[in-house]
Amino acid sequence: VQLQASGGGLVQAGGSLRLSCASSGRTFNMYATGWFRQAPGKERELVAAISWSGGSAYYADSVKDRFTISRDNAKNAVYLQMNNLKPADTAAYYCAVPPHGGTNYYTSSVQYTNWGQGTLVTVSS
Repeated sequence: VQLQASGGGLVQAGGSLRLSCASSGRTFNMYATGWFRQAPGKERELVAAISWSGGSAYYADSVKDRFTISRDNAKNAVYLQMNNLKPADTAAYYCAVPPHGGTNYYTSSVQYTNWGQGTLVTVSS
């Protein structure tokens, strides 16, 4: 499954962005998907994840009530709606999927084996 993340950009604090993760692979809609981010000098962290069906989702405490992960399996896409952005959200954002479809999401990055190229989000104060 090849993934492509898009939608990043420069936004002021308090603003919103919507990231998209798309795949040309027909089976992408069968894979749980995670959104990760990595800021300069920091470790990569899981921001949000969603099961293959969209029935369950996970959010890091730092983004709860501000970010929403969703998927449109008919369009083979997973989205991350980011509201009330803060400078601390500045990072490169990546989407990733595990090696097998039909699963719930995972919260460890080691469980994700296919990664998109990343999209940069910069939040100015």
